[in-house]
Amino acid sequence: MGGLHGHEVTPLCPRACPWALTLGVVMFTHSLWAVVLLTLLGGGWATAGDSIDAGLRQRMVDDIASDVQRTTARLSTPGLDTRVLQVMRTVPRHEFVPSQVQAEAYAHRPLPIGYGQTIAQPSLVAVMTILLDVDHDSRVLEVGTGSGYQAAILAALVQHVYSIEIIPELADTARERLQRLGYTNATTRAGDGYYGWEEHAPFDAIIVTAAASHIPPPLLRQLKPGGRMVIPVGSAFLTQYLMLVHKDHAGQVTTRQVLPVAFVPLTGTR
Repeated sequence: MGGLHGHEVTPLCPRACPWALTLGVVMFTHSLWAVVLLTLLGGGWATAGDSIDAGLRQRMVDDIASDVQRTTARLSTPGLDTRVLQVMRTVPRHEFVPSQVQAEAYAHRPLPIGYGQTIAQPSLVAVMTILLDVDHDSRVLEVGTGSGYQAAILAALVQHVYSIEIIPELADTARERLQRLGYTNATTRAGDGYYGWEEHAPFDAIIVTAAASHIPPPLLRQLKPGGRMVIPVGSAFLTQYLMLVHKDHAGQVTTRQVLPVAFVPLTGTR
């Protein structure tokens, strides 16, 4: 078990559990002229494309806000974190998916990013970010870079993000993409995320984007007193829970189950 070997995350019983995230697929009507713009401009947007993109991002954020509002009791938060929603409104999600699915970049569902991996649906990105409770002085470790989207969201909120990806090809692509888009406070590398990133520890917050059978001890050691970790825990074939881990200023660790989820497993060596 170690670094990320999968990114698709789908909550269990979103309809049966009224407090759970409603993560049904929001299928946007395919806009042929939007696809043509993306193809002709190589992912760049003209003025018309900016309007299309802004409208789709706003619709995505509206869906996220609705989901999170229904889940605030489980999150133990007083309400929506407007900072997170604003960042998700501005980060260009279409830049973090392959060209063949760019027309669906703002749909409310996971999308494939290659190597059998996916970019998570927006609601879970938002919820996990909100649970971290970071600020502009925070230093964050991410286990599982994927396409770099979660790292970009965090980079817009914190001082620095350190992100580890077990698939070298994804790590390389994410690094180039984040640099090209100007996220200079996001540092990535290929490696086994189970062991964290000792050179840059301790971290104010740690986020893990694949399910572990237990909370990795190296990550607990690298979490700063007063810090938070968000990690899905459980078997691939049994119920998993998104866990909020808190280390108090005395170094005592407490955990809380937040939501039932279904993540792909955290894999690697140990």
